[in-house]
Amino acid sequence: MATADQVKALVRSHAEGDDSHFYAVAMQVAARAAKSGQSRFAQELRDLVDEAKSASQKTTARSLRPVPMTQPRGDLAGLLAVSYPDRRMSDLVVDPSVRTALERVLTEQRQRDRLQEHGFEPLHSLLLIGSPGTGKTLSASVLAGELRLPLFVIRLEVLITKFLGETASKLRLIFDAIAETRGVYLFDEVDALAGDRSATNDVGEIRRVLNSFLQFLEHDASPSLLIATTNHPHLLDRAMFRRFGAVIEYPLPTPDIARAVVRNRLASFGTRALRWSQIDEAAAGLSHAEITLACENAAKLSILTGSSGVTSAALVAALQDRKTACGR
Repeated sequence: MATADQVKALVRSHAEGDDSHFYAVAMQVAARAAKSGQSRFAQELRDLVDEAKSASQKTTARSLRPVPMTQPRGDLAGLLAVSYPDRRMSDLVVDPSVRTALERVLTEQRQRDRLQEHGFEPLHSLLLIGSPGTGKTLSASVLAGELRLPLFVIRLEVLITKFLGETASKLRLIFDAIAETRGVYLFDEVDALAGDRSATNDVGEIRRVLNSFLQFLEHDASPSLLIATTNHPHLLDRAMFRRFGAVIEYPLPTPDIARAVVRNRLASFGTRALRWSQIDEAAAGLSHAEITLACENAAKLSILTGSSGVTSAALVAALQDRKTACGR
């Protein structure tokens, strides 16, 4: 029979509309039932999950998935990488202030017509700042998934060239695409493009590129959502902060957020027996991504050694390994 943690995980995932997590936990319940001798119940539960998945996939295929668009062609083909995320806000465990800011973006984007009737434009440009692994790039994927829009990632390694004027020309191509094709456009690690113009080791071409980028941002009136991220906000030119409708800071997880990350990733294993005070200490200073990776490493070790669940000792050891690997 299901554990208390599994029941809570089922209810939580159902409430959040997270079907994949709901089915995963249900299959864990079936496996537990089979192991305890309730083979008939286990098989019936598996059949129900399979039927529900099949029905859900048919519905999604008909009406929920974003309509695939033509892949970028010509010069744009090397500059943009396109995907169609199915991420949801339930996939994102972040600080409440970050969640509130993202939910406002979604509300304004979904009610853009209502705002425009009164002469206002929805938030359509975001600068996300914070340490690596705190959820900035994932947030772009979540926003695209929630809005049923394609996600276009700008390939900065292709955009930035050594030839005079070429980078600015490529930038114009990208902003033309932003205006013509509605989507979520991500400039990841934008400090490579928008460094401080006052830096003593800067060169004239980079300054011209930054000036072009700032002008494109200032005059962008497209229906798309433009997102830039950086791990190093101190490297950005100060004018960048004025060009975005919202600047959202992603802090390292608090103990409460770290616990939520652990519960979310280990929901199918059960977390009631974990010694949270030890885990809080071991997780301090780690990012969301590092905590998630530690959970996965501890879970895989539990599976391979035949343990009944993830122990506090195993998780603490995995978290400490991440600190060592990150030099913390």
